[in-house]
Amino acid sequence: MYCLNYIRTRLAEHRPQRYELGEHTRQAAVAVILRARPEDIGILFIKRADKRGDPWSGHMAFPGGHREPGDADARAAAERETLEEIGLDLTGAEYLGPLDQQRAMPRGRSLDMVIEPHVFSLDHDPALTPNFEVQEVVWTPLTPLARNLRHDTETRPMAGRPTTFNGYRLERGHFVWGLTYRMLKSFFTALDPDWQPVDQD
Repeated sequence: MYCLNYIRTRLAEHRPQRYELGEHTRQAAVAVILRARPEDIGILFIKRADKRGDPWSGHMAFPGGHREPGDADARAAAERETLEEIGLDLTGAEYLGPLDQQRAMPRGRSLDMVIEPHVFSLDHDPALTPNFEVQEVVWTPLTPLARNLRHDTETRPMAGRPTTFNGYRLERGHFVWGLTYRMLKSFFTALDPDWQPVDQD
């Protein structure tokens, strides 16, 4: 089981992957939110509300969104979006550091868009007020995910054909896949360079 001190140390040493940004590259950021408990560290996910035209409609995700002109940096964007989406003010949380940037590839197509995850730790159970963009907030233990005990697959339509995806199945049946699954894999690799996913994509 990971402890917070270990995560804090590993992320302080981590040198995240960065992409070269073009003139028209869109930037986004998400917050990976942890809370320490005696039995395990919890990690927060949201289920995005169904929205026509949104490639991530109904997906399990981390709170976050596009960087706006008023955001000082990607971390500020993650903090602002978290406050807007679930009513959680991260200014009082412990900031643990950034993870590898990810390129957006909704439905298998590559976009000129880079998403930057930032990790925060809470020392309390916050009261959350999801807005219209969020259908549900889900806390789940971190260790079963890192040990691949929750690894599963799910078949979803992709370009009109059924396609099987790797991911993590949470306790209440939610399936974490795609972009958020890739972020989790980069998180676990940052914590342990010898960590291996069940899939080898």
